[in-house]
Amino acid sequence: MNSLIANWRGAALSGLSLCLLTSSGCRKEEQAAPSPPEVKVVEVVQKDVPIYREWVGQTYGAVDIEIRARVNGWLTGMHFQEGSEVKKGALLYTIDDNELKQSVAEARGRLAQAQTLLARAQSDVARYRPLSAAGAVSKRDLEAAEAEEGARKGEVDAARAAVQIAEINLSYATVKAPIDGLIGISAARVGDFVGRPPNAVILNTISRMDSIHVRFSITEQEYMDLARRLEPQRKDTVRGRRVGLEMVLADGSVYPFKGSLVFIQRQVDAATGTLQMEASFPNPQRSIRPGQFARIQALFDQRKDALLIPARAVTELQGQYFVFVVDTGNKAQFRKVQLGPKTGSLQVVEQGVTAGERVIVEGIQKVRPDAVVAPAPVLAPSDSSALSHPQGGGK
Repeated sequence: MNSLIANWRGAALSGLSLCLLTSSGCRKEEQAAPSPPEVKVVEVVQKDVPIYREWVGQTYGAVDIEIRARVNGWLTGMHFQEGSEVKKGALLYTIDDNELKQSVAEARGRLAQAQTLLARAQSDVARYRPLSAAGAVSKRDLEAAEAEEGARKGEVDAARAAVQIAEINLSYATVKAPIDGLIGISAARVGDFVGRPPNAVILNTISRMDSIHVRFSITEQEYMDLARRLEPQRKDTVRGRRVGLEMVLADGSVYPFKGSLVFIQRQVDAATGTLQMEASFPNPQRSIRPGQFARIQALFDQRKDALLIPARAVTELQGQYFVFVVDTGNKAQFRKVQLGPKTGSLQVVEQGVTAGERVIVEGIQKVRPDAVVAPAPVLAPSDSSALSHPQGGGK
């Protein structure tokens, strides 16, 4: 009897242990199979898209003229309001002209002296000619008098030129505006000594503001691509149809007026491998000032039936590019892609995806290749405002 009870207790304990082990194993199995990670996906869109190129530049006035003193002296007056519009010929600065006036007076005195000596020489020639004809004086005396007259004429011409130079230097004591434009803050004040090198001082700068220029540089490769693409448009450009440029300001706003190229530098800068260009934009409201940061955009290409995905969906790994594509079974496939140019926040894909496929744009760090995910759709690229006005450079 005792042995039977002992066997029953052993069997009961073994069954209880087996049950507990089975229950614990079930709980562990349930914990080992978590729910798939949630990710956000967007469909690959196929449509025509404009490709823009973008370059960083700086604004300049249509004409920027540095105002310098052309004579040495103390600055005695400023006759304009800094930062205001000035007219051509308006008086800007005056420089102490006492020494310059004295130089003019001395030059005029030397001219008068030379003219007096010339008059005496001319009188001698006029007197010697009839006497020489009558044999009263020798021919040599007449020739000497005529030579003296010629020398005195040269002295008069030199003295007259010296007067003109002195008067020109005196005029430099009053500095006037060479053009209509906006004048800046003066670099010299009343009482400062200004003058020519080595004491040269740029007194101020005047900029013509009816149009604004932007200087920017493009790479040699971009120039070659641009030259090939614009070759068919060259005839239209000659006829007056210029390729339109857009300017994006520092706050991200697009300047309302289109611009055009003014010039292209003669040669590529060997140090940087870039080519400088300058574009001109109308500035009727004088809202753009020289020295501002700006980005220049140009329509570079028009891609037909381009495949578009958000640029944030692309992952770079050792110089190659990949995306996670979610298949019909909600499995994430790690797929290599070949990229084209970028337009705004969107990326053109040359190879690796097809229209309508779903790519992961958020939650990529939670995904493993061939793992099941829980996709949630987001805004498609075709609805993105980035396509309405792309702002981005090409790859």
